[in-house]
Amino acid sequence: MISVIIPTFNEEENIAQCLVSLSHQTLPRSKYEIIVVDGGSEDDTCGIAKKYADQVFVQTSKKVGGARNDGVMAAKGEIIATTDADCILPSSWIGRIAEDFKKPGVVQIYGPVYPIEEGIGNQFSLFLANTFSRIGYYSRIFYYTLGCNTAFRKEAFTKAGMYRCIDAGDDLEIAMRLKDEGSIYFDNRLKVGFSMRRYQKFGTFRSLYEWVYIVADGGESGKYSYTQKKYK
Repeated sequence: MISVIIPTFNEEENIAQCLVSLSHQTLPRSKYEIIVVDGGSEDDTCGIAKKYADQVFVQTSKKVGGARNDGVMAAKGEIIATTDADCILPSSWIGRIAEDFKKPGVVQIYGPVYPIEEGIGNQFSLFLANTFSRIGYYSRIFYYTLGCNTAFRKEAFTKAGMYRCIDAGDDLEIAMRLKDEGSIYFDNRLKVGFSMRRYQKFGTFRSLYEWVYIVADGGESGKYSYTQKKYK
């Protein structure tokens, strides 16, 4: 069993396409579950999610990391996969995750992202992000493990202390602790469609600057709004 965790907040415009893509996987539906953890949406996010997901509930822990933690604690699977409500998952995504965890000693896997929206600027931005991911992985200096496209063994994840409940960087920081529990694997073929809507709203360079600032500040910031969806 693989459990897919999706944190949400006011995602009625995006959640359906994400969940539809998760419902049409090459792996049989009986082999995975979908868990949506909501941050108190004021729209119809939960109503839409209930049409597709196995579990939909409101988070009790703080921030997006806490939402993911709540999902993990409710999960039945030994393997946990996480993604975002505005992503689109290729049909092979869950099946490839299952195959990757057959590798001995692997406790976490992650992969690249591609832009859902068209445009050279979007493609270039994520080309840089993917290059950054590969440099970190092959140098073993850092692991750029985005929460929209990562998976881990539940036992190793809980032993490592789970996600930190911070504004940003929780999905990167966890890998630095998980590497002490086993090996981290970057799969170039494990691709996820990533929405560029926040980059388009705030601008790529401003978005990256704010994100880096928050991460460098330990994941906490009251100054910037780019990464701070209002998860409880």
